[in-house]
Amino acid sequence: MGNRDERLKRIIQTLKINTASTIQDLAEELDVSHMTVRRDLEVLTEQNIVRLIYGGVILNQLSAAGNGEHRYSLIDAGSLHPEAKMRIGRKAASMVEQEDIIIIDSGSTTEYAAKYLADGMNATILCYALNVLLEIAQNNTCKLLFAGGTFHSNTLMFESPEGINLIRRIRARKAFISASGIDARLGITCSNDYERETKRAIIQSSHRKILVADSSKFGRIESDYFADLSEFDEIITDKNISAEYVRIMEEASITLHIV
Repeated sequence: MGNRDERLKRIIQTLKINTASTIQDLAEELDVSHMTVRRDLEVLTEQNIVRLIYGGVILNQLSAAGNGEHRYSLIDAGSLHPEAKMRIGRKAASMVEQEDIIIIDSGSTTEYAAKYLADGMNATILCYALNVLLEIAQNNTCKLLFAGGTFHSNTLMFESPEGINLIRRIRARKAFISASGIDARLGITCSNDYERETKRAIIQSSHRKILVADSSKFGRIESDYFADLSEFDEIITDKNISAEYVRIMEEASITLHIV
């Protein structure tokens, strides 16, 4: 396909149907080289239409209107407080030790935890989100377990009874868990009801429960409750956390890592 404008339209149409695609699949569909696809994607990236990930691309401004998933978009969330999320993810990755068995939750912050895993790290990692999976897949020394199921395009999360059963059979030393809201009285909340059971399974299957969330999540309440604050052993957040919540964590004997 020689006309660039036609290729760009075709790429967008493909991503609207599939949400994500690999460079290889797009090159085959358009009958062009990988380099041509990458140049086309650079144009769409500059226009904020797509987001490049390892080996592929995701459509920006994802929504699944009509099935209750329009409330939250991981792509939109990822554009908020990126430097804080990067520092939080790097700190989380530094806490992974050789021979660890860990679970990494879906989310824009947990993606960085996967991204910054040390080279040569020999750990077993269970995940169930596309963005986290693609980051871990680059680490050749980690053993990767993937809990699949129905794909939710707004969070890039896969979810199913079989995936939840897999999580329940695992015993993890550490779990890095994301949240959309953290409130001292009303607990830890997420933005989609389908996330709840998976997050509960993680908490029940893990020895150390580590909440990873930037400071904007504190004092915020979303629709779907999944845990009490007291269920977490540690929290990683950024330096803008309020003095009130620092005090609340101290009183609850929760280890707070401020990065």
